[in-house]
Amino acid sequence: MLLTGAEIVIECLKEQGVDTVFGYPGGTILNVYDALYKHQDEIFHVLTSHEQGASHAADGYARATGKVGVCLATSGPGATNLVTGIATAYMDSIPVVAITANVNLPALGKDSFQEVDIAGVTMPITKHGYIVKDVTKLADTIRKAFHIARSGRPGPVLVDITKDVTANTCEYTPAKPKELERIAKYEMSDIEEVAKLLNEAKKPFFYVGGGVIMSDASAELAELVAKTDACVCDTLMGKGAFNAKDAHYTGMIGMHGTKASNLGVSDCDLLVAMGARFSDRVIGNPATFASNAKIVHIDIDAAEINKNIKTNASIVGDLKDVLTKLLPLVAEKKRPEWVKEVYDLKEKYPLKYDTSILTCPYVMEQIDEATGGEAIITTDVGQHQMWAAQYYQYTSPRTFISSGGLGTMGYGLGACIGAKMGQPDKVCINIAGDGCFRMNMNELATAGRYNIPIIQVVINNQVLGMVRQWQTLFYDKRYSQTVLEDAVDYCKVAEALGCMAIKVTKKEEVMPALKQALAAQKPVLIEVVIDSDDKVFPMVPAGKPIDTVFDADDLA
Repeated sequence: MLLTGAEIVIECLKEQGVDTVFGYPGGTILNVYDALYKHQDEIFHVLTSHEQGASHAADGYARATGKVGVCLATSGPGATNLVTGIATAYMDSIPVVAITANVNLPALGKDSFQEVDIAGVTMPITKHGYIVKDVTKLADTIRKAFHIARSGRPGPVLVDITKDVTANTCEYTPAKPKELERIAKYEMSDIEEVAKLLNEAKKPFFYVGGGVIMSDASAELAELVAKTDACVCDTLMGKGAFNAKDAHYTGMIGMHGTKASNLGVSDCDLLVAMGARFSDRVIGNPATFASNAKIVHIDIDAAEINKNIKTNASIVGDLKDVLTKLLPLVAEKKRPEWVKEVYDLKEKYPLKYDTSILTCPYVMEQIDEATGGEAIITTDVGQHQMWAAQYYQYTSPRTFISSGGLGTMGYGLGACIGAKMGQPDKVCINIAGDGCFRMNMNELATAGRYNIPIIQVVINNQVLGMVRQWQTLFYDKRYSQTVLEDAVDYCKVAEALGCMAIKVTKKEEVMPALKQALAAQKPVLIEVVIDSDDKVFPMVPAGKPIDTVFDADDLA
């Protein structure tokens, strides 16, 4: 059938099973929006308040559903406003397709109005980027973009289309999405070697990251843990990959990881990393990290093997596939002495906070109780992010959504909207600090416009909390530009943007506020006022060995 380029874009989205897109229209992408208008009963478009909100929403949708998130933007500033969201998705390996339109082909390269080489701008932060100048190549390009975004180690792909291509016509032939192949760059001997190391280990520890979630390998991981009696820690991206209520779980590892995880990994004799990349926030000083252990690395990306930490054995492949083949080769073995050693660490060094005052850890525990641990929690970046990771017990995958690699302030609200659109039956709650929230709080207008029943919790300590914590500990309390004591009233802002608002200043107000918000069936902001000097503990100073982890008691 003969279609315009804009109609081909919509047909290709339908081919890929896309039911929701996030975006903001403009001059060069008008043809696509006109075609979308005719298919609004098939593809729901969420008009965000800013293009960055659209990119974060597409990212949150992808993380919550496992599908590809899609965002749309016009040329020039519309496209460049997507950049932070694209970089966020790239750093955390999230499948997103960003579709932008550019000026007409004859105007390219002439500094035309709202012209930007967005493919060039985003080259370092995408898996691949296309600029489509020929309508006959448009359908295949979009199909390739979706396949690349989903395959191997996922990530964002940009498709930039000149405006004349969206108006030109050509023959369109429908096609089914290409089947994904599970990556397997290993021999059975590699799996046998890892099985041998596991069978011989006396103190095995599993360090799991987001790759376990992306490959849908949580069930296989749980089976392997039960079989080996290994202890398990996770990264920020790995939250929910393993049940936090399981006795083998020790908590997060790294800069704000638990003492049980950091000390346990430092003492283990075999560390198996699964779908994790040994980031600097996890390993601290690479020269001392897990220095008593043999190290196994299982990852889908060969470039990650031996990049940050030298391994004794490795497997490059899809985790679900690898663990399925590994399980029959691993002997069932109880290791009671090792389990007791780590359990004693958990007993000796529990996470704790000041229970006499209103704190974010208390709020997270109350949210856990109020939602039965079944909510999707999104976060911004900073102290509240770490508290959300530490004090809510994530028992299943795709329930913790946060910017790990890029550390994007202002990420959480857009991501929460995207997650709710993808999982409408789930309670979706965004945790933000006041500093992060003010960066993209305009997206409350989006939630209000569509009556998207998310809950936005603003942890208001009137400072940039994590930066202030570092200034307190390492900069002799020189609080340069981190105090936010101003006249912003977040409850009034929320109400002005079409949302309900509740202010909490006492512990006993937290649960009633949560119950009211959960029953509201509309977007609700809960402002929680806490002390400006609350700190996230435990903590490892940047670049130090993770066994130097300290908490408030150690400081005292």
